[in-house]
Amino acid sequence: MSDTHDLFPGFASHWIDTEAGKIFARSGGSGPPLVLLHGFPQTHVMWHRVAAQLAEHFTVVAMDLRGYGWSAVPRSHGGEAYTKRAMGEDVVAVMAALGHVRFRVAGHDRGARVAYRLALDHPGCVEKLALLDIEPTFIVWEQREDGGDDAPHWPWLARPEPQPEQDIARDPRAYGDDKLIKWSKAHDLGIYDSRALAAYRQSFTDPLRIHAYCEDYRAGANQDRAQDEEDMKQGKTISCPVHVICGNSYLAGAPLATWRRTFAPEATGVTLDSGHFLAEENAAATLAAMKDFLL
Repeated sequence: MSDTHDLFPGFASHWIDTEAGKIFARSGGSGPPLVLLHGFPQTHVMWHRVAAQLAEHFTVVAMDLRGYGWSAVPRSHGGEAYTKRAMGEDVVAVMAALGHVRFRVAGHDRGARVAYRLALDHPGCVEKLALLDIEPTFIVWEQREDGGDDAPHWPWLARPEPQPEQDIARDPRAYGDDKLIKWSKAHDLGIYDSRALAAYRQSFTDPLRIHAYCEDYRAGANQDRAQDEEDMKQGKTISCPVHVICGNSYLAGAPLATWRRTFAPEATGVTLDSGHFLAEENAAATLAAMKDFLL
């Protein structure tokens, strides 16, 4: 933990009690509150190249989602404890414990799915929403059913337990490293700080957390998708400003157009020269895009 603390100079560490158990977060800076939510297979550490600069303008909170990093790993079967709705409740609890009722949110990958569900469920909490490199969950499943193969890990991880857990456990480091390599534009682990990479490996090789992130994807296949589809039927949209920040080598299609025709009709967006891990692969451009929108 001390090694990654060096990546967040001046930030305080917190373990905050929630219904899921203790959630780990770092906080630093001053100004409007901004919570940063990481994706798979990473932890809050993925924000280390932009957090200090954001803290010059915001009170930044970078937290580990339940089941990831140093946060609690609630028991779960069939995705029940890892819905994005439940994870969003953790965000509300963490921010309230730190004194923030309304806040800005930036999420990447799975964290972005938590972020947009939070904005739909708790519109009074979210002032601005930055979504990094995703499309809505139900859209991804629809694309797969229409013959797309952009996210083969989704149905693989969502298979009934314990098959994916057992398969990953044979060599969890290789499985996690493969995702970090494959989804980056350079296809090279050298883009990651060695301390950050060690933190990711510490998390994604833990058997309890292997089960947790399979549960995360099981929830995506079932509860999360159903909640998205119900909101679409009701014509529900995100009420706060939304900005979609994408890399140019990971998502296919037109993500901004997809958000505009679903949950964020007035969304703005930008495409950066990057693979999936924008905040590490192209930190300067990611920081600029976030600041321009969130300030």
